Amino acid sequence: MEFTITFLKTFYLAIKLGAPLILTEVSSIMIMGLIVGRLEKWKPGEAVYWSCVTATTVGYGDFRPERGFSRFLAIAIAVQGLLIFAVLGSVAVQATFIAVDAHLDVQAIRSVKN
Repeated sequence: MEFTITFLKTFYLAIKLGAPLILTEVSSIMIMGLIVGRLEKWKPGEAVYWSCVTATTVGYGDFRPERGFSRFLAIAIAVQGLLIFAVLGSVAVQATFIAVDAHLDVQAIRSVKN
């Protein structure tokens, strides 16, 4: 349980530090989604929904851009979504390493090796 608490605290602090980057990316995704929605004549709610589905690379296909610039923005949204998940994954890996270092019992590992 101590390991999990250390992990969660570390993860939270890192996300708190990276929040401006993540919020900028999310805002950019929403703005580009609204631009695509206006170009494609979708309702704002549909545009935001589409941008979230595109950013998470789910891509249900119920809405799809037809214009060239809209398709370009769709690619940009997908790349930004991947970057957000890359940051979250990197933070989780680093938090795991920190938690392992904090709770690693070196003597127990040496006894297993011998």
